[in-house]
Amino acid sequence: MKQRYVFALALLLTAVGMSVFVYKWQVLGFPLTEDRETPVWTIESAISFDSGPGSIKVNLLIPTLTPGFRKLNENPISRGYGFSLNYGSGGREAQWAVRRADGPQTIYYRISVYEDAQADQLDTTPPFPPPPVINEPFKTAVDVLVNDVRDQSADAESFTSELLRRMNDPSLGPNLELLLSNVSSNSEFVEVATMMLAAARIPARKVHGFSLSGRQRHAQLITWLEIHDGDRWRYFDPATGEESMPERFLVWWRGNESLVRVEGGSNVEVEFAVQRNHVDAIAIARSHAGQDSTPLIDFSLYSLPIRTQAVYGVLLMIPIGALIMVFMRNFIGIDAFGTFMPVLIALAFRETKLFWGVVLFTLLVALGLSIRFLLERLRLLLVPRLSAVLIVVVLLMLVISLMSHKLGIETGLSVALFPMVIIAMTIERMSVVWEERGPADALRGAFGSLVIAIAAYIAMGVTSLEYLIFTFPELLLVILAIVVMAGRYTGYRLLELRRFKALTGD
Repeated sequence: MKQRYVFALALLLTAVGMSVFVYKWQVLGFPLTEDRETPVWTIESAISFDSGPGSIKVNLLIPTLTPGFRKLNENPISRGYGFSLNYGSGGREAQWAVRRADGPQTIYYRISVYEDAQADQLDTTPPFPPPPVINEPFKTAVDVLVNDVRDQSADAESFTSELLRRMNDPSLGPNLELLLSNVSSNSEFVEVATMMLAAARIPARKVHGFSLSGRQRHAQLITWLEIHDGDRWRYFDPATGEESMPERFLVWWRGNESLVRVEGGSNVEVEFAVQRNHVDAIAIARSHAGQDSTPLIDFSLYSLPIRTQAVYGVLLMIPIGALIMVFMRNFIGIDAFGTFMPVLIALAFRETKLFWGVVLFTLLVALGLSIRFLLERLRLLLVPRLSAVLIVVVLLMLVISLMSHKLGIETGLSVALFPMVIIAMTIERMSVVWEERGPADALRGAFGSLVIAIAAYIAMGVTSLEYLIFTFPELLLVILAIVVMAGRYTGYRLLELRRFKALTGD
C-alpha cells in the first residue's frame, strides 16, 4: 500500500476518534479528570392542606424551561395518591389525586437541577398578546401611558425599561397612581406591567422562581418580568427596569396562573426549601446524554454491569502497553521474546506490584530454565516438552506461594495470577535462543522483555490515563493511527546508532 494511503487512514482514524472525544467532552459534559463533582441544587416544595369529605385533587406548577439549568431528576413524594404529569398554559403541572383522605395532608415534590450554560429555553415563538379588556377610567390611563412611553422609546427593550422606571418613580403621576392604587405585592406590580405591555402589543409575562444559593430552609419566590423582542425572551428587573436576571435564577413557572390548586381541601400552604449538594460529574453527563436520547450513551462502558466495567478497565489499557511495545522495539531497538509477552507480564505486575513482580518473574524464569535444560536430555517432542514446562511452572508457583506465606510475605501469593502459559513459553523461547545463538542473546532478550514490561506497567498504571481511556474509548482510534504510522518507519533505531557508528568515519 502506498504511503499516502497509510497517511489517509491514520488521518481518518484520528479525525473520527477526536471528533467523538470532543463531542462527549464539550457537548455531553464528560469530565477529563476523575472524581470531579458538580454542584446540584435540590428544591423541595411541601403542599400542606386540610382534607375535605370527598375526593382530593392537587395541581402544582413545576419547572418546564429554565435557561442555564438542566434537570437531573425529579420525584413526587406522597402516600396513597395517584400521580401524573400534564402540560398547561403555565408549563408543566404535577397532579396528585386520591378518592378519600382524612385529616391534615402534606404532599412533596422534589427536583434536582445543575447548571449548564448550553441549556436554554425552547419556546422561542411568543404568544401574541390579545388586547387586554380594561374598563374605564383605567383604559384611558393605560392609553395615555403607553403613548407617552412609546414616544420616548425605540424598541421593546427600551419601552420596557422606560415603563418600569416610571412605575418605580417615587413621584407617580395621576395615571400611574390610579393603576397602582390596589397593588400590594411585587407579583401584582409585575402583573400591571404585563397588562400595559400587552396594551402596547409587546409579548410579556410574569416569571416566578428562586435565586439558588446554599441552603435555604424557607426559600422565597421571586417574581421577574419577561418580554419577547421578536427573536428571544429578555428578562427585566421589575424594581429597577434594568435588563438582568438574578444570579442562578431557577424559573419555576411562568404566567399569571396560581402556583397550586387544591380541589377538595382547604387551608392550603406551600413552602419551599433549597439544598446544595455535589454529584459525580460522570453521573450528570450520563443523565444529560440520556435526556437528549444521544445514541453514544447506549454504547458507553458505563452502561455495562459493574463487574464487566472492572474487566474492561484493565483490558482497555492493553493498547497503551502495545504502543509502548512498538516504541521500544521500532524506535529504540530493544530485543524481547515474543510480540506481546512483555505487555502480558506488565498486566501481571499490576497484581504483584512492580518490585515483587520483577523478583518473582526473574525467579520463575531462572528456575524454569534450569528445569528446561534437564528436560532437554530426555529428548521430548515439542508439545510434551511445553506441557512439562507448564506443569513445572505451576509447581514452582505453588512452592513460592507456600514459602512466602510461611515467611509472612503475602505478596508472593499473587504469583498465581501470572499468565502461566506465557511464563512457560518464555522459558521455552529463552532456552531455544540459548542453544541456537548463545547465552548472551538469550539474556539480552530476557532483559529486554523485562524492561519493556516495566515501561508498559508504568504507563498502564497511570490512573488519570486509565480513566481517560475508559471514559473516552474512542481515543484508542488515535492510538491505532499512531501505531499504523509507526509501522511505516524504516529508519535507524536508537540502539543501532552505536552499532553503525564506525560507518560514519568518526
